[in-house]
Amino acid sequence: MKHRTFFWFILPSLAAMIFFIALPIVSVALQSLFVEHEQIMVEVENCGPFKCETVLQVDTEATAALQEEAPLGRFNGLGTYTNRKHLAFEQVGVTWNETESIGEFLSELLNLPFYKALIFTLTFTFVVTPFVIVLGLGVALAVNTVPRLLKGPTIFVSLLPMIVTPLIGALILFWMVDADGIIGATLQRIFNDPNLSLKASTPLTWIMLIVYGIWSSTPFSFIVFYAGLQTVPSETLEAAKIDGASRWQAIRYVVVPYMMPLVVFITLMQLMDNFRVLEPIISFQASAKATSLSSIIYNDLRGGDIPQFGSAGATSILTIIGISILLTPVLIRTWRDFNRKRA
Repeated sequence: MKHRTFFWFILPSLAAMIFFIALPIVSVALQSLFVEHEQIMVEVENCGPFKCETVLQVDTEATAALQEEAPLGRFNGLGTYTNRKHLAFEQVGVTWNETESIGEFLSELLNLPFYKALIFTLTFTFVVTPFVIVLGLGVALAVNTVPRLLKGPTIFVSLLPMIVTPLIGALILFWMVDADGIIGATLQRIFNDPNLSLKASTPLTWIMLIVYGIWSSTPFSFIVFYAGLQTVPSETLEAAKIDGASRWQAIRYVVVPYMMPLVVFITLMQLMDNFRVLEPIISFQASAKATSLSSIIYNDLRGGDIPQFGSAGATSILTIIGISILLTPVLIRTWRDFNRKRA
């Protein structure tokens, strides 16, 4: 294809990526360099029946004029990135100098909001992603062996978590693990502890969120792997059987290598999705036990009377950087495999 023809072919997609991806990211990065204007306070004398009092109140007109003059807010540079709510350079340095061991340092680090959210986000991502890949492939292999008559209903049941809205699915599980729910009540009977609550324990809350993440994401992995299984060359599988390979050996040495491009694709998608975990935390009302980077952004925008756009922008940029770091090893491997095939 000629370069000119290729350019006009990709122009619509390129324009959409610039307008709906690149420019919003640039806008968020720019907003992260500013903070909200301080409210201008004035002294006002309020007189009642018996006495007069001088009180402070917001000068709405002056504040509005200041916001109109500088809509982005007050320039703060990288100060938002380094403050206590984010990377907390000053607090981390003080903690490092005052603590005597790595364990004590990490324990103190978890008291900082950004690092506390980062630890849960990374834990959720690195636990859910491999489970989703392995379970999705396992379910796809199992469904592929089901008789043709039962495949339709089996596939439909396997895709139910994907059909249910994530927020609704999380709420259903939230009610099930309640003390009056089927899971919560069953666990209380098994452990003979009427006070046992999954919602009251931080480790159990994390496990509950991770289990939901696996349950809700596995159908996507399953359907991709199932579609890929339909393209595995039957001649290669037959040759492996003739050579004496067992079913497990055929899967390990024939099916899995053939499905590696799909494994890479699902890994990329899951790393991006899981690193932005938000819905389960809101649905489970688990913000006291688990916070993610996305929940920090949500709280900055919706948690108070005044949206903190600068803080939300800084966390968004840090999230993008984190996702880019996670994706880099997978992309490098994909690039190397591509060059190896070309060679």
